[in-house]
Amino acid sequence: MSLPHAILTALLEKPSSGLELTRRFDRSIGFFWSATHQQIYRELNRLERDGLIHPLPQPPSRGQRKEYEVLPAGRAELARWVGEEQDPRPIRDPLLLRLRAATVVGTGGLAAELRRHLELHRQQLALYERIEAHDFPPEAAAGENRLQHHILRAGLELETFWIGWLTRTLADVDDPHVPRDGGGPAD
Repeated sequence: MSLPHAILTALLEKPSSGLELTRRFDRSIGFFWSATHQQIYRELNRLERDGLIHPLPQPPSRGQRKEYEVLPAGRAELARWVGEEQDPRPIRDPLLLRLRAATVVGTGGLAAELRRHLELHRQQLALYERIEAHDFPPEAAAGENRLQHHILRAGLELETFWIGWLTRTLADVDDPHVPRDGGGPAD
């Protein structure tokens, strides 16, 4: 049920068309909640049908562009959802399952895939660091976007975790006979 709430959040931040929403998802919300363009348009139709959003009047144009805003019922639904109890979800990552499978069939090809993942996480961390430097400079640390900064910090910390975990795991895959104490090669 989180996609409609992600859309309501984005629309409360700024009334938008479906195309604008998909672009905003690609640039921000999509870092932690992904959705295809089709899913977003389908959900916009559902939210409109349920009376949670409505299209703003638009000047005549060639296309049928609709810009949506949230109705009071949509704001109330989002506020209800924010306070709702929800348990954490378990990690469901195919890489972890592949690592488990490697314990019974061997690690052939696994090192290259771990290196690829490591590089992807390094790239994502670098992107998050650039966003933080641009959007959350130290002089604005106590500003109105503190909660957004916490979301970004979660991404930074998760990428840092994955980089450390992948580095240690890759070291074991490369040489499983070297004892490890959790940080690096034993002396």
